[in-house]
Amino acid sequence: MGVCADLGSHRCCRALSHIQPQPPKQQQQSPYQLPISEGSPAAAAPEPAAADSATIPSTTTLTASPAKTAAFTVKTTRRRGRRRLDGGGDEEVDAAIASSNSNPSARSSPISSSGPATRSIQVFKFVLISLLSLLAENSQAHNIPEDAVHITAILGEGVIFNCHVEFPNDHPVPYVLQWDKKVSETGSDLPIYIWYESYPEHIEEGYKGRVSRVSQDSPFGSASLNLTNIRESDQGWYECKVVFLNRDPKQHKNGTWFHLDVHAPPRFSVTPEDIIYVNLGDSIILNCQADGTPTPEILWYKDANPVDPSPTVGIFNDGTELRISTIRHEDIGEYTCIARNGEGQVSHTARVIIAGGAVIMDKAAPDKHARTKSQANAINERFAIRVPPTNQTKLEGEKVIFSCEAKAMPGNVTVRWFREGSPVREVASLETRVTIRKDGSLIINPIKPDDSGQYLCEVTNGIGDPQSASAYLSVEYPAKVTFTPTVQYLPFRLAGVVQCYIKSSPQLQYVTWTKDKRLLEPYQMKDIVVMANGSLLFTRVNEEHQGQYSCTPYNAQGTHGASGFMDVLVRKPPAFTVEPDTLYQRKVGDSVEMHCDAVEAEGTERPTIKWQRQEGEQLADSQRNRIKISGGNMTIENLRREDFGYYQCVVSNEVATLMAVTQLVIEGTQPHAPYNITGKATESSITLQWLPGYSGGSEYKQDYTIWFREAGVNDWQTISVTPSGSTQVTINGLASGTTYEFQVVGRNVLGDGMMSKVMTVRTLDLLAYFDIFFHTDSRGKLVYSPPRLRVKGPKPGPPRNVSVTEVSNGFLITWQSPLERAHIVKFYTIKYRTDAQWKTLNRGQIRPEETQYLVKNLVGGRTYYFRVLANSEKSYESSDEVKFPVPARVKHKAITAGVVGGILFFIVAIILSVCAVKICNKRKRRKQEKEFNMVACRITDARNIAANAANNHHHLHHNRSTGSISSGQVPLKNNTEHYRDYESVFIVPGPSCHNQNRTNKPEYQV
Repeated sequence: MGVCADLGSHRCCRALSHIQPQPPKQQQQSPYQLPISEGSPAAAAPEPAAADSATIPSTTTLTASPAKTAAFTVKTTRRRGRRRLDGGGDEEVDAAIASSNSNPSARSSPISSSGPATRSIQVFKFVLISLLSLLAENSQAHNIPEDAVHITAILGEGVIFNCHVEFPNDHPVPYVLQWDKKVSETGSDLPIYIWYESYPEHIEEGYKGRVSRVSQDSPFGSASLNLTNIRESDQGWYECKVVFLNRDPKQHKNGTWFHLDVHAPPRFSVTPEDIIYVNLGDSIILNCQADGTPTPEILWYKDANPVDPSPTVGIFNDGTELRISTIRHEDIGEYTCIARNGEGQVSHTARVIIAGGAVIMDKAAPDKHARTKSQANAINERFAIRVPPTNQTKLEGEKVIFSCEAKAMPGNVTVRWFREGSPVREVASLETRVTIRKDGSLIINPIKPDDSGQYLCEVTNGIGDPQSASAYLSVEYPAKVTFTPTVQYLPFRLAGVVQCYIKSSPQLQYVTWTKDKRLLEPYQMKDIVVMANGSLLFTRVNEEHQGQYSCTPYNAQGTHGASGFMDVLVRKPPAFTVEPDTLYQRKVGDSVEMHCDAVEAEGTERPTIKWQRQEGEQLADSQRNRIKISGGNMTIENLRREDFGYYQCVVSNEVATLMAVTQLVIEGTQPHAPYNITGKATESSITLQWLPGYSGGSEYKQDYTIWFREAGVNDWQTISVTPSGSTQVTINGLASGTTYEFQVVGRNVLGDGMMSKVMTVRTLDLLAYFDIFFHTDSRGKLVYSPPRLRVKGPKPGPPRNVSVTEVSNGFLITWQSPLERAHIVKFYTIKYRTDAQWKTLNRGQIRPEETQYLVKNLVGGRTYYFRVLANSEKSYESSDEVKFPVPARVKHKAITAGVVGGILFFIVAIILSVCAVKICNKRKRRKQEKEFNMVACRITDARNIAANAANNHHHLHHNRSTGSISSGQVPLKNNTEHYRDYESVFIVPGPSCHNQNRTNKPEYQV
């Protein structure tokens, strides 16, 4: 087929042809095709062969002058047509071209007929194909110009190739833009981008989504190309070509050459294992290879020092291999491989240790020292699981993964997982939801609230003792009601509780209550208190408290919903008819009978009566054979010393539980055991204090003896306490940093009493109290004199289980007190950071009994790190660092709060303005009333003057007849009128009443 076209007038034609061209040899074709309008006859034409499609072949030549483009195209079309035609095909093409060039009217006619129009379009396509094919053939003859632009870019970044379009005579004409990349392997050109007016762009595979033409309003040339997300394979030569289809190629020159150099920071392609187990005498090779541009340099370090070659240690293959021929003790250690170039450096450390039992790895990734951001991100994605297992907090229904990766030599590692001491596969609730992977990781999916607890992994390879590591799983879920009793009772005129049985993680925040389907506000009622567990405590029950109740618990995760309705009934409680005596005193061997009885209220069940020791302890087994209970009465026979104590008679039914307490004293016995023993330690002494037990009777006095020993030693030592009867003693001469066990025993004339419970106290370490400073001379050398000690103080244990929870009014930081030396904690301090610098969060000291702190001003979208410091008098200990990312929605809360605050401020301002206007109007009205009063007074004065003038028979009638008024006189309508309405008085500006020089002008008118 052939193609003819006049791109200047944007009219195309297409002609049918019997041309059957042969496919070009070793020529790469572009998939870019010029589309044909669906309405044209060409749309119905049969599909041509692959070589005849309207494709733009790749080309690397600088575009010739637009003035000669048309003639050049015609010649090329003819020449290529003759090579491909069989028979008369050549004549048809020449005729089509001649017709197109010699008949301007034919070129400008629209496509309306299916004959000449179709042949003209085919000719145009053939001309365009021939032009670009010839450019491709001639491109091999072009050499890269000396003024080519060289660009250097970083891997992963972007670059813009600046290419200008120089129109002939600065007159815009249609053109085709093509960007080629020279393929170094084949020497051919690859068209990576082709553009022509409104036709679809062609982008080569591998460049899609990465190349685009710059916007026309940018400061770069119209033909500039933007290449993003640069790869190493993008390095090479690029050519910008602009083809003007209706100009002579030699008339003008457009096109630019670029060379792109891609630089990349080092990244490891081969690294040795993190831990390498060897035996003495073995030989090993540590292989460390890295890619990057420029080529990275490889360096080796052992224990932070450069590796020195020796007869048994050498570096080979451009530094990529470290070989040790014979392992010795001094070869054991950490070997670090560093790869560096001008764009950065990375490092990898491998530990070479003697083979032994299995160990749990403690490194997160081989490339943990990577210094480039892209590599750090890749590491985080690749090594998302931390080893050994760490504490995790998950939501109900999520999946949790505990890692436990171990290395050993030999490597037959066995991993076992336990939950609270039991194998996880034997826990019935976990049986169907637990999986142990080949790498030792434990997976629980999905998790349930009851899965919270401690999980321990144990690894072994049969050599040495197994190693273990544990982590705690905390499962969070919305607060829920676990049980709803249909009926609850309150005792009339006593204190009672309506229970709300709640389960919550994180901790419960608040509970809302309804009574008879209306919201209950217990905080506004003096006789109702909300307990810490959410239940309602009625301090004094009355009949108004009866009704239908429901509770809804909330925590940071929300709520599972309200409980069912509970009918709360007010009933009278049972009542004691007989109560035991307050005190029973008996001697050893005697018997005692304690009486107790109770009766139920009307409409309630009969109460049960039982006896128990103080604080709910059941009666001892040694007493059961000597105790007889008949109804509510209890008899104890053959009394012994251990029968001494308090007893409780408990009466209970569905309404209430009542209790009556009595004391049984056994006289004539050895002393009872001392209790509440405390110890205070220094580095060489321990001071004990205690409370005395029952002495055996008022006539008996008791002394004390201290039994003590070093922990782990069988023999006890004794010290008598002086003076007699003292309940405090200091034991000196003890070793520092040593744990001791103590027991205190009392003694009276009848003999030794019962031993106290064992008390364990540890003396303080000497270096925990002091910093040691050695004296030096002016040159810094030690001087042989006693060192100077500065008191430092003991350290408490670290705070435990630090957590951060979002609550309704901020963020709650909670922790647990230290397990070790918690008694010496004076206050807590909270430190935080968002970067490298730690700052103090709390303004004042946090008391030792407080284990939570509320923060309100954390910035949304940031990640905070917290730690809690337990401070003693002169030292401190820090908790583990806790990471907490603040949700971005906190920003929105702050913005909403600001908007609401602004609106409220505006409303308040309006209210204040209205009030101010009213106050000003009121003051103005008062001022006017005052002026009116003054006017009224002056009118009264004027009346009096007028009356006096009448009484003195002044010439008033004469003046009235003539119309003149004397100065100081005011005309009145009637002397008997009363001017009580001040608003009828009008003030007329005028001279003062006392001005005698001006007359005939009244000052006031009524």
